[in-house]
Amino acid sequence: MHKPLSHMNHFFLFLLFSSLSVIRVIDSAREKSENPFTPKGFLIRYWENKISNKKLPIPQFLLSKASPLSAVECATFSKLAANHTLSTRLTRFCISAHLLCSLHDSDDILLANHTNKDANFAVYNNKNFTNYGTGRLGGLDSFKNYSDNARVNIPINDFRQYSRNSTDHNDDFFSYGSFGNFIEDSFHNYSAGSTAGASNFNNYAEPTNGDNKLRFSSYSDAAKGRSQSFTRYSENGNSGDQAFTGYGQRGNDAKNSFESYGTSSNPVVTGFSRYGKDGVKANDTFKNYANHGNGPTNTFKTYGDGGSEAIDRFDTYRVESNAGSDAFQNYAKGSNGANVDFTGYDQSDNSNSDKFTGYGNGAERHRVGFASYRINSTFAEYAKEGVTFSRYNNLSDSGSMVKKRVEEGKFFRESMLKQGTVMAMPDIRDKMPERSFLPRAVLSKLPFTVSEVNRVFKVGAGSSLEKIVKESVGECESEPSQGETKRCVGSIEDMVDFATGVLGPNVAVRTTENVNGSKGNVMVGLVNGINGGRVTESVSCHQSLFPYLLYYCHSVPKVRVYEADLLDPNSKAKINHGVAICHLDTSSWSPSHGAFLALGSGPGRIEVCHWIFENDMTWTIAD
Repeated sequence: MHKPLSHMNHFFLFLLFSSLSVIRVIDSAREKSENPFTPKGFLIRYWENKISNKKLPIPQFLLSKASPLSAVECATFSKLAANHTLSTRLTRFCISAHLLCSLHDSDDILLANHTNKDANFAVYNNKNFTNYGTGRLGGLDSFKNYSDNARVNIPINDFRQYSRNSTDHNDDFFSYGSFGNFIEDSFHNYSAGSTAGASNFNNYAEPTNGDNKLRFSSYSDAAKGRSQSFTRYSENGNSGDQAFTGYGQRGNDAKNSFESYGTSSNPVVTGFSRYGKDGVKANDTFKNYANHGNGPTNTFKTYGDGGSEAIDRFDTYRVESNAGSDAFQNYAKGSNGANVDFTGYDQSDNSNSDKFTGYGNGAERHRVGFASYRINSTFAEYAKEGVTFSRYNNLSDSGSMVKKRVEEGKFFRESMLKQGTVMAMPDIRDKMPERSFLPRAVLSKLPFTVSEVNRVFKVGAGSSLEKIVKESVGECESEPSQGETKRCVGSIEDMVDFATGVLGPNVAVRTTENVNGSKGNVMVGLVNGINGGRVTESVSCHQSLFPYLLYYCHSVPKVRVYEADLLDPNSKAKINHGVAICHLDTSSWSPSHGAFLALGSGPGRIEVCHWIFENDMTWTIAD
């Protein structure tokens, strides 16, 4: 069994306090392919010398990850690295080598204090909208495809006092930050003091990866008759932290709708503090909020505190989510005439923890209703009147928990790899930022230690980026599992050396062709067992998060590897060509491993198969 990587199975804390940029500068492809002294040219010759099977040229998916540096750039940066002065040219190095770096000189600030024209921002990134739209009368500002495809350019956007004191001014955020990595968006005093108008967040930050920071601070403070709608917000996300502080406080007749918010996301932390505080006639609806999530954590602190005639609805909130916790502290405390409905709240059968402290305390004329709610909750200092519990059941039966904890299709049995089988395909998309390997000439001069990586890449002491560096270096330096051989590689040459060192020079490397079929059903077409379907050994390589492309490679004994055409179940058209690996000896796996939760059984009793995800790969002896 491969050693699980925390960066693959858990989710990172990644706070970037400065502008982040992952920029790929592509010089002339023709020039580089013809120049044998570029990193790609050197790599092609290295492959031909190390791999004995001359019928197998280096595959394109692997070659595409090679450093894009020119021969001159490679020589220059190699010399700087040898002299320990590479950090003095960090910006140019990161841009030219296609790396993930913190660049402090790329701030792009847009100041538009007094514009009265409608704005359409399409395909826009890294902007600071300070005092934009202040005092606007009517009009519409549209943000379409804003910060999309942020795997290439990580966005940090600041909307400070945007649309302040406006009247009937509308904002439309459509497809904002989709496919982003480590998004950092701040909405400070957004629409404060505004009258009427609407803000719509549609397909906001969906899907995303990493510790996305979404901050709504004093959003719509003291607004009158304004509505905010969050539709398909942060769906299919991978980690993140969202804070609504003082959202809509002192508002009058504000309408807020959270629909399909955080659906199918992995650990996301959402904090609502002073949301709607001292508001009048607030109307908030949470529909399909955090449904089907994995470990969602939501904190409602002094939500609606001191409000009057507020209506709050939790409709299908956190349905079939896995684990996680909700805390309602002083929710609707001291309110007057609050009407709160928990309909279909937390209809999950996995372990959760919900805590209500001082809920409705000191409120008057309030009505709170719980329907189909869990018994695994704590109520402290809760209002004793005006509260009804209907069908308050213990839904904690763990019998159906088994398949809810693991994404469907992530693990399967070997018998499923037969032509005509229809099976679920998990989300195999790679959500990490795009980066390139370093050429060995540069990498060999960069010590692989936390202190040196931090020095070269100017990582701040105590920053979240430093934590990521420590995590990846720690994984690489940890002791291998019993019977495991491993190595972390930052160049393709190092990966080739490791694979051939384990398997010999007659090797082939494979990965799943594309991501088609992800999160849906596929039909298995023609199946080919590598090495005739015999038991073999492989080397699996999994991507790590790091400034440059870094892979954790390790030997995996006693496996069978398969290639299979994947078809659309309806049209029977080929949509993908998958690579799957079946682990035959699971005796050393933990009983709580996700494979056993999904498939049943236990260590050593069954084989476990899984697909090779996008940008991961497996090496085997060539046929």
